[in-house]
Amino acid sequence: MRNLKTLDGYRQRGAEQEYYGIDGDGGNGVFMVKSPIDGGLLVIVASNGGGWDHVSVSRSNRCPNWPEMEHVKRMFFRDTECVVQFHVPTDQHINVHPHCLHLWRHQSQEFPRPPLWMVALEKEAT
Repeated sequence: MRNLKTLDGYRQRGAEQEYYGIDGDGGNGVFMVKSPIDGGLLVIVASNGGGWDHVSVSRSNRCPNWPEMEHVKRMFFRDTECVVQFHVPTDQHINVHPHCLHLWRHQSQEFPRPPLWMVALEKEAT
């Protein structure tokens, strides 16, 4: 994950005090970012504990869409980092907010990924 101090312009200190009890830092914080789609607010909570980088992204009226999640991924993670959204088994699903999605990156292991040829034929890739 990027050093979150570079995103201080989006940081919400009051929300950090409420959420964490302290100000955020280079790996943790609460942020508000405008959607690149419609200018609506994306509320972002970032953390880096337990061996994981984690960013939750929510909107008040709907789940964030793909372009919004991609925008947040580019802001909070380096271009070289593989970040995922998990779809866990139903019995392990936890829903605290109805319009929230999550980005995850393990700090010490690379995620296995399918070979590129399984994603798109070479002539189809752009």
